[in-house]
Amino acid sequence: MPTTIQPSARPPHLDERAFDKRIGLVILATDHTTEPDFAALVAGERIGIYVNRVPYANPVTPDNLRAMQPSLTAGAALILPGETLDVVMYSCTSASVMIGDAEIEQAIHAAKPQARVVTPTAAAAAALNALGARRISVLTPYTVETSQPMAEYFAAQGFIIDRFTCIGLTDDREMARISHDDIVAFARAAMAEESDALFISCTAVRAAAVVARIEASIGKAVVSSNLATAWMCLRLCGESDARPALGRLMTLALPPAVC
Repeated sequence: MPTTIQPSARPPHLDERAFDKRIGLVILATDHTTEPDFAALVAGERIGIYVNRVPYANPVTPDNLRAMQPSLTAGAALILPGETLDVVMYSCTSASVMIGDAEIEQAIHAAKPQARVVTPTAAAAAALNALGARRISVLTPYTVETSQPMAEYFAAQGFIIDRFTCIGLTDDREMARISHDDIVAFARAAMAEESDALFISCTAVRAAAVVARIEASIGKAVVSSNLATAWMCLRLCGESDARPALGRLMTLALPPAVC
């Protein structure tokens, strides 16, 4: 005897959106870190996180980073096709330097014209400005070749770089496996006494989880790529709650120039 299936007597009520705010993440095919960080730092009852990955192959070199640019529009377009996003974040710090913040914004706007676009580099610069930092130290997991354009980017933003340290890795999957204890140790060694803040580059590095620990150790403000993008995405979505346990940055508003 077949089961009798009873249709409902009425259609369901549909909310306008499943979440009040939508954040799209365009991340590398090899990325181990961005999704867990945004799940922990950003996602909530008001904010939904939607992800698409774009092709990428190691090693981390300027040429391989630039090669992602043609994929960005299609990558953004496949996040909730035909629907608007409030923010789209492209999650690669070194590629943001190589491709350029403006070029990334243009590529993403071709697919999602109404979205605010966030890059790790622009978010980090805004974060350092919000913290009042003018003199900075920088730690990257990259080689010298990949780090040099990063140094030029932050110098062009008006920051004085007192010390720049690179670890020398060429595979972002290895960058994602640097232990929390070693991130803290490298950060302490990378910080110049005269600097106002330390920037830890790379969305693959699991630094966001230990930013507060590093700040307690060095007595200065710390910004990581993923902490900066999480902070900017939250603030652009209207989330203003201070979360000091995550570091000094998470107690601050966006600078007026960003709003």
